[in-house]
Amino acid sequence: MNKDIRIALTGFMGVGKSSVARHLAHRLKTKRLDLDHYIEERAGHSIAEIIDRDGIDKYRQIETTSLKELLANSDVRILSLGGGTWTVAENREVLKEHSFTSVWLEATFEHSWLNITFSRKDRPLARDKVKARQLFDERQKIYCLADWHFVVRPDHTSYDVAREIAEEVFSN
Repeated sequence: MNKDIRIALTGFMGVGKSSVARHLAHRLKTKRLDLDHYIEERAGHSIAEIIDRDGIDKYRQIETTSLKELLANSDVRILSLGGGTWTVAENREVLKEHSFTSVWLEATFEHSWLNITFSRKDRPLARDKVKARQLFDERQKIYCLADWHFVVRPDHTSYDVAREIAEEVFSN
């Protein structure tokens, strides 16, 4: 098993990136980070507060700066991205420069929406189902640029997905 591979998990809100990253890191006995948590710790505010106060464009700038800082100063092997991180071309380039293999966790909108509605996390870009659906549809054509693609089926747990990624990606 090649444990030198660095993985960045991408996909829509509620698909389970953070949970899969946690299980994958545990399985591989390696370091993981969640970009959203990193940004919140660094800013001292939740992502929802930043977006509500400063707008999405300012948040994307903060996100890119945080990603660059994190990757320059960390040996993290498993990274879970925010739902929109991958949609910014500069972020995709930064991840590539730092030798990350991108993995798109794809699920249906209904799967993601169900997880969003049951989450305690405030997601300012998914407060309205119709707008969230539009965002979901827009992002699909960008998520597909990832190096690997895993379909998250309704009967899959985040542990199952992490196991599949470990077997497929890390065995090569």
